[in-house]
Amino acid sequence: MKKGRIAKGLILAALCFTTMPAFSLDKPPMMPKSNGVSKKIRVVKQVNEAVNPLYPAKYTSEYIKQIKDEYSVVGKDEVFYVALDMLKGTNGEFSRTAILGTNLTSKPIKVEFKDLSTINPKYGTYDALGWKRGSKLYIYINQKHNTSPAIALAALLSHEALHQDEYNSLAEETYAWTMEAAVWSELVELYPDYELNTDSLVQRENTLKKIFERGNYTDKYIKKTVYSNEGYQNLPESSPGFEAL
Repeated sequence: MKKGRIAKGLILAALCFTTMPAFSLDKPPMMPKSNGVSKKIRVVKQVNEAVNPLYPAKYTSEYIKQIKDEYSVVGKDEVFYVALDMLKGTNGEFSRTAILGTNLTSKPIKVEFKDLSTINPKYGTYDALGWKRGSKLYIYINQKHNTSPAIALAALLSHEALHQDEYNSLAEETYAWTMEAAVWSELVELYPDYELNTDSLVQRENTLKKIFERGNYTDKYIKKTVYSNEGYQNLPESSPGFEAL
């Protein structure tokens, strides 16, 4: 897969268009003595650990503790740990490793929710921004998505991680949007219930998926959508690593 690049400033414009069982061990009771021998039995009691509804059922607090060390380099928000972990073994694996540090800066990309209008008022409605400051890369997710399901954030991050320098282009955005659509399509095959969610970021991903499917799982119609997006009108055809399509 090609290495991506990150635009300084605008990267992404808004698209128009249970419980898991666990177990705890009680103190074992003493059994009546038999033939002078004391016997013990282990009693196991099932307990229910609540799982955040924004996460798939396997992401219990205990499981998240196990993966935290791997993902804490990107920031403090737990939902991003889950989102990145969901990319394992998917089309978004390249993006996952890029965010963890396998990118042009060789440093982890910092990810956080942010009021994007504080950067520029016109960014207030955008879903996300990729940013480069000095030798560090950042992904800012619009704070309105801080209650979005981790699966939708995973798809969005797979897009943003492809932007890794100050250059951007129509070809790069087309590639990134296609990646996002492919990852979302793959993830909702695994977790179909989330496709029915009414969250605004989920609706964005569902729209991209429909465009992707309409193009027979190619970038045919995604390219047309990118090229007609007003936020990209001043972008060149290509950028380093992304040839014109």
